[in-house]
Amino acid sequence: MIEVREAITKKELTEFVKFPFQLYKDSKNWVPPIITDEVESFNKKTNPVFETADAHFYIAYKNNKAVGRMAAIINWTEVEKQRIKKVRFGWWDVIDDVEVTKALLKKVEAFGEKNHLDYIEGPMGFSNMDKVGVMTEGFDHLGTMVTWYNFPYYKDHLEQLGYVIEKEYNESEFYLDDVNPKYFTKGSELVKKRYGVKGLNFTKTKDLMPYVDQMFALFNQAYANLSSFVSITDAQIAFYKKKYISFINPEYIKFVVDKDDNVIAFGIVMPGFAEALQKTKGKLFPFGFIHLLKAKKQSKSAVFYLVGIHPEYQNKGITAVLFNEFYKVFSEKGVNHFIRTPELSDNAAARNMWKHFNPQVFVMRRTYRKNL
Repeated sequence: MIEVREAITKKELTEFVKFPFQLYKDSKNWVPPIITDEVESFNKKTNPVFETADAHFYIAYKNNKAVGRMAAIINWTEVEKQRIKKVRFGWWDVIDDVEVTKALLKKVEAFGEKNHLDYIEGPMGFSNMDKVGVMTEGFDHLGTMVTWYNFPYYKDHLEQLGYVIEKEYNESEFYLDDVNPKYFTKGSELVKKRYGVKGLNFTKTKDLMPYVDQMFALFNQAYANLSSFVSITDAQIAFYKKKYISFINPEYIKFVVDKDDNVIAFGIVMPGFAEALQKTKGKLFPFGFIHLLKAKKQSKSAVFYLVGIHPEYQNKGITAVLFNEFYKVFSEKGVNHFIRTPELSDNAAARNMWKHFNPQVFVMRRTYRKNL
């Protein structure tokens, strides 16, 4: 018999977060989160995402042993302002038993029906700042800290339960050795002269902080037209600013500003923390933080997390300025391997932006939906 219980207390949420550790204990490619950080992100009193969202966290048990987990999420900005009447599911991990997945999804479906929503979609988080998609290809590749890893049977569970493909995403990788810088070095100078823009580089986090609020505001503008996008609030911006920016090398955050010092483009690249996170086993102490600090300084891999261009400057070659600055810093540091976070497969603008980097798709993802 399968029993599904809601995780509410800190102890229960910790169990929710820890479940994948046992499920993937023999996997070489799963990348664990930091347990305390993940638990704190589900704290409804401190995470501002809960000002505009509701969530329930469920754990499934069989013979009193945890066999699956799933979060049920409603983003009220999406529902009320965009009129997209959707309940989301995310943070889904499960043994290979479709009945467990069915029991968890019933909880999410009931949450959606109670709030008179039209359909369920997932896996996805609260917003575009969260992880997205169930893996359908690329299981033999190491995951990243900004993506979910799963076993091949996950998509089979959803399809057996009548869920259909909603969106498709891909992740790609490229190597700096394969990049010919002529495609953006010359273009960078032309664009700067034509539009009076310039690139900003930093070596200290405190120096880039004055531009971060502008960056997140631009993020909301740059991604507004994507079908999957839900804007983030000022409170969430402050939360992400405090939580993440100091975790990234300041040299790995680039801005392009106009003649009035307004941010018109940005790029955020994160050091490759995957192997370091595996070594931490989900704990910062006593030695986990050492692995992360070492990766921050020495990793020869990196993840292109976000790139955003102001709508008025899109298709004007502004990315040449960004990429030229990134090329210089990564060449100097010997960082050669790069991964791009999941992008919608039908996002032609994104594909065109990266065409000179010879990116190779190595992971495919999907979200699935079902009408309520």
